[in-house]
Amino acid sequence: MSETEPATGRVGEAERLRRWRLVLGGGAAEGTRVRLSERDLRLDRAMGALYDSDRKGSLDASAPSVPRWLGDIRDCFPASVVQVMQRDAFERLDLKRMLAEPEMLEAVQPDVNLVSTLISMRSLLGGRTRETARLVVGRVVDDLMKRLEEPLRQAVAGAIDRVSINRRPRHAEIDWNRTIRANLRHYQAAYRTIIPETRLGHGRRRRGSLKDVILCIDQSGSMANSVVYSSIFGAVMASLPTVSTRLVVFDTAVVDLTDAMDDPVEVLFSVQLGGGTDINRAVSYCAARITRPEDTVMVLISDLYEGGVEAGLLAQAQRLVASGVQMMALLALSDEGAPAYDRALAARLAALGVPAFACTPDLFPDLMAAAIRKQDLTAWAAQAGIAVVPAAEP
Repeated sequence: MSETEPATGRVGEAERLRRWRLVLGGGAAEGTRVRLSERDLRLDRAMGALYDSDRKGSLDASAPSVPRWLGDIRDCFPASVVQVMQRDAFERLDLKRMLAEPEMLEAVQPDVNLVSTLISMRSLLGGRTRETARLVVGRVVDDLMKRLEEPLRQAVAGAIDRVSINRRPRHAEIDWNRTIRANLRHYQAAYRTIIPETRLGHGRRRRGSLKDVILCIDQSGSMANSVVYSSIFGAVMASLPTVSTRLVVFDTAVVDLTDAMDDPVEVLFSVQLGGGTDINRAVSYCAARITRPEDTVMVLISDLYEGGVEAGLLAQAQRLVASGVQMMALLALSDEGAPAYDRALAARLAALGVPAFACTPDLFPDLMAAAIRKQDLTAWAAQAGIAVVPAAEP
């Protein structure tokens, strides 16, 4: 026996005891004497709430722990297991009845996490239950729109306005307010006037949009909250005449939801959380629809765990950046910060000129303004106090 085998055996024994502890539930006579990590304790509580017959009321209708429990199982287990546990919860704990009762939903504070839970369960909802869920999702969407719409609208409009300034205006095109502010240093006291050395004018009108924006969103379970916020921002940008916005979601398949973008609730009930991930396929789809690379901003929202061809994704990203597309990889668009993500792939993308970082919803309007102005997004993120994934060494 080699020197490493005993150590390997001890590790194997510890893992077996850990699994038995989780199966047995930690009762007084279970005998494993295993102390669980914080993550294992969450996993144990999630299973115990559903399968431990000695526990009473841990998921009753008066407790706001229902969405928290559903969120825990989504974090702790793969999608196939989550589906089984959700079905078991519907049968054993009558969650379907609870969700169908407005009183229960009124007792739970609707938030982004609850929306993520409801859309992840939508295949299990039908009839009145589904309609109740849509009403709850609609309430949260309305609240988020009130909070986020105006900041994004102002930021994007302001950035477009700056991009479209006419610096050689004809007389009829001069923006006198801007021109006066730009020439205050040339004020002539003796003549009580300003010499307009610099003239600024209104941008010449162009047909169509001034900028194209593509939101390419990973539907994997960890990105649930990012999907919610992306649908809100997509709806706002879809309403701006100076921006043409495309909304694409993906797992191993690609779904273009651009036509439904003016209704974020419909978008959310169209996504399929969980499943595999083929980022290369999604980026290829988006790249094929770019007609004005110099005027295009592409936002890839993903934890970058690529199940497709990584080399193909990197080649696509390199071509897009070289063509003039302003591309970024948001590891999350949520209040929780970055989830687990593929650091190696993020660093490789950064080396190609695709900065990778997480962004909160409150900072997203400023991020879009910076991207439209073609600012250095790595520098913007650093100034905003956001940690950026360092580029991989060549």
